[in-house]
Amino acid sequence: MTSTATVILIEDELQIQRFVQTALEEAGFTVYSTDSGKQGVIDCGTRKPDAVILDLGLPDMDGIDVIRQIRSWSHVPVIVLSARTQEAQKVSALDAGADDYLTKPFGTAELLARIRAQLRRQSRAGTAMQESIFTMGDIQVDLANREVRRGDALVSLTPIEFRLLAALIRYAGRVVTQRQLLKEVWGPSHIESGHYVRIYMGHLRHKLEADPSQPRYLLTETGVGYRLLTDAD
Repeated sequence: MTSTATVILIEDELQIQRFVQTALEEAGFTVYSTDSGKQGVIDCGTRKPDAVILDLGLPDMDGIDVIRQIRSWSHVPVIVLSARTQEAQKVSALDAGADDYLTKPFGTAELLARIRAQLRRQSRAGTAMQESIFTMGDIQVDLANREVRRGDALVSLTPIEFRLLAALIRYAGRVVTQRQLLKEVWGPSHIESGHYVRIYMGHLRHKLEADPSQPRYLLTETGVGYRLLTDAD
């Protein structure tokens, strides 16, 4: 499978930059690389990419600031590259507006899969809300009428459970931090109440997943947050 999409790669480690650029170009992507956060922001504005791959540890500016600058005017998917010891930075990057992350070291197949998943998500952005019906497997969510069905059976959700599910649907395929979910579902005064999300995610899994102990759709990203997967991801 090839792609005609354009990717901006912001990475200051030359070896990784070459590895990623080669892998993407072989897959058919057009790639523009830089080792500078400032230049990366400029490239995003001038080249209008379909996706951005960003290393957080840049020499001229913090990668989190790069995300914030891009997010001030663009919804382009941003995939962060991070070291294993930077879990807190992953959360900060996602809270700042990143869509996904890859932990170094990573393989070509995973890299390409994450990019394509984000491109699919971007192409579907807003579709679920516009059409009112969101489907994942045998689960159907009618957002307008606030109804959820699993197969032919109507599933009863509390108002908070439905708001949590609707928030996950808005970011389908994307990692969403606990802080983001708390702010959207419970409000800004509850952003430190992480146990709320854990409890209600458990409720949703028991009501929607065939095996709540091994969820297919409502996934945990350990130490970071949650991700709702669809059959297309």
